[in-house]
Formats: sequence, structure tokens, C-alpha cells
Amino acid sequence: MRRVITYGTFDLFHKGHYNILKRAKELGDYLIVGVTSESYDIERGKLNVRDSLLTRIENVRKTGFADEIIIEEYQGQKLSDILKYGVDLLVLGSDWTGKFDYLKDYCDVVYLERTKNISSTQLRTEGKTYRIGIITDTLWDGGMIWESRYVSGLHTLCVFSENKETAKKFCEKYELDASVDSMEEFLDSIEIVYVHYAGEERERFVRHALSAGKYVISDAPISTDPELLKELMNLARQKGVILFERIPLVYLRAFNQLAWQVHGGLIGKVMSVRCTISREFLPGATDFKDVLIYPLCAVLKLLGTEWKEIRQFTALNQEGEEQLADIHIRYDSVLAHVEASGGLDMPNGLVIIGSEGRITVPDDWWNTGYFEARIHGTTPLKRFCFNFEGNGLRYLLQEMMIMISDQRTDNARLFCGESFALAQMLSAAWEDRMTAEKRSDTSPGI
Repeated sequence: MRRVITYGTFDLFHKGHYNILKRAKELGDYLIVGVTSESYDIERGKLNVRDSLLTRIENVRKTGFADEIIIEEYQGQKLSDILKYGVDLLVLGSDWTGKFDYLKDYCDVVYLERTKNISSTQLRTEGKTYRIGIITDTLWDGGMIWESRYVSGLHTLCVFSENKETAKKFCEKYELDASVDSMEEFLDSIEIVYVHYAGEERERFVRHALSAGKYVISDAPISTDPELLKELMNLARQKGVILFERIPLVYLRAFNQLAWQVHGGLIGKVMSVRCTISREFLPGATDFKDVLIYPLCAVLKLLGTEWKEIRQFTALNQEGEEQLADIHIRYDSVLAHVEASGGLDMPNGLVIIGSEGRITVPDDWWNTGYFEARIHGTTPLKRFCFNFEGNGLRYLLQEMMIMISDQRTDNARLFCGESFALAQMLSAAWEDRMTAEKRSDTSPGI
């Protein structure tokens, strides 16, 4: 008996699903169908699944092709299933061509061409689709075009730049529908604006887009002036739209679990937060403030908004460019220490030290997918792992779509008060840095 296995989400079951199951059945005597679980879809970043697991299983069963239906719950399960069920042939769609060739050591692998002109993604977007436009001064899209594909009801349509040549090249690079020369024409064609512009220009474009009644995602910080930020937040509320700062960290499941564990007393009373970050790992960062927003946001989410004092020390290179920022933040009984580099080779990490243990997030902690806790008096480490996909932007986009659907303008992941406090924190650190430079005849070089 030739045993065949295939896998899929089978969301919004359609002719293409039917055809691939029929062809898979024809390639053997016994067909096993793996249907992805809801938790696995979320963990691998597939956020636009509409049908429940039970509905998807029932739709597969109704075809009559599956001799056995199993649930795919984790990455790497395919090899386990091949060995467990004595599989002779693995069948997958052509969009996975080559990705599972490593399994040819265990069974035959065939990639079947999918049915043209139909897909679950297409069916999902037959309802209301929100068009995204990008305002930029570079050829970097922030991952918006790729990440938006994972969230139902979004389509990145066009780009605007005051530099027409940049807009043209951007449009060609990402195969967008259009580059638009007029800001008014641009805003008329979309519902959501992503602002990727350097420095003070962000605030100007954010204000223009909000005034036109558009939902806005902007690189952070939008402004280091808390009053100006408050003004923009109020403008968004008046227009009935949402203003998002692009800080994906606060939308990640792992980081929210980490914060919950800290606030829940897993490591006792928090005594210290230490955070290190390198600019070279943040491709969209246009200046040092873009880098500092991540560790300062982490400190704020972990320790709250009631900080007492901030001091920043800055080291410059021989050209007078900032190479290292060393920031000390004092709360009532907790100390936070942030180091941010502008190109130095330094390790990244986030460590939270408590009276009863510590939590550690290694390497690129701002893309938190894993952390571990060492508790006093226990031998094994507690490990917490959540699969992280993409650059985190899809989780922010998902939250935005939920808010639009629920007609909410208040962000439950990053409250307005937290945004204001973050702007105050960054502003205070920068003012202290400027004061320190004025106190010294020359800034230290490295």
C-alpha cells in the first residue's frame, strides 16, 4: 500500500483545495491530510485565517479523499509524521517548491501546481480592502509590502516621495501599482499611510495624512515634543482614525508574555533592567533617536511611566558622529541602563534582574520570540518560546485591523499616556546629552 500525506490550512475551502486533495489521492492508496492548528498558524505568522479548525477539518472530510485527518501543531512535525505513519510520498503545492527537498531522504516529495486564478487570500480580500500608501525618502519599505500580505484586507498600492526619482525607483523595485507625484492624489487613493521619512519631516507628513482622515503608521519617534505628539493624537481622535507609532515590539506575543511575567512577580521585585542595542540591526533607523526608541519603550513597558531622572552620556567618533549612547534611568527603587551603538560591534540583549531571579532575552530582543528565567532556588531554567515571523510589523497591522473593525481609536497595546511618557523620556535624555556636551570643551572620541 502506497501511503501519501499532504498538509494545508484549507481556509475558505475552494476548488483549488479540492483539486490538490483529489490529485494527492490519485498518487497513492491511502491519503493522510494534515490540517494546521490555529495556534500553529498564529505562531508562524499567518494571521488572516477565517475558518475555525473544526470547520476546516470538516471541509476536508466532506471531499471523501482523506482516509485519515491529523492536526499539524508545530514546525518540524512533517518529518515526525512521515516516520510515524510510514509515509511513501509527501505532496505539497508548487508555492513550496524546493523548501522540503530535505525530506527526500525519508520519502518521495512531489510539488503539485496549484489551480490558477483562485486562492484563499483572494477570497479573503473580496470584502473591504484597505489600501496602503507609503511616504518615503528612501528605497526601504520597512517590510510593509511583504508583511501586509499576512493580514487579511490589506493591499499596498502606491508610493509618494518629494523626490520623484526615488518614488519611481521604489515603485519599480517593489512592483507597486503606481508612484504618485501629487500628495492630494496620493491621499485620495488610499486609506492607510505609512510614513518613513527622516527626522522632523515625519511630523509634517503625519499631520497632513491625519488631516485628510487617513489611518497612519509612522516610524518612531514621530516627535520628541510630548505636546506636539499629544496634538497629533488628539487630531487622530477628532478625525476618527488611528495613529500608530511603528514599534512592533509592543505587539509581539512573547514580549507581552514577558511583561506579564515580570509584573506578576515571577522574579520577585524588579531591581534593574539592562538593555543593549546596535543600530546596524535596525535597517530603517535614520538617526540615533530611532534606535533609542526601542530600549526606552521596553523600559517603560516593564517599569512604568513614573521615572525620576535620566542621564545620557555620548561618545563620538573622530568625525563627530554619535557612536555610543549610555543612558541611566532612575525610578523610585529601580535602575535601568541602556546602551545603544551606532555601528560598534557590541552584544545585544535584555536582562531584567529581580530579588528572586532574572529574565534574559538574548541577541535581537526587540524581535522577542524567546526568553528564559532563572529563579533562585530552582535548578532548571524556565524557557518561554513563541515562534516569531517576519519583522514583527504584521502583528502591528493585525492590531490596527482589529481596531478598525471594532471602531476603536484607543490603542490598548501602547496607550496615549505611554506614548507621551516615551516622548518625554527621549526628550529628557537628549536634553541631558546636549547639556553634557556644552559642559565639556570636547566630546570624547572613540
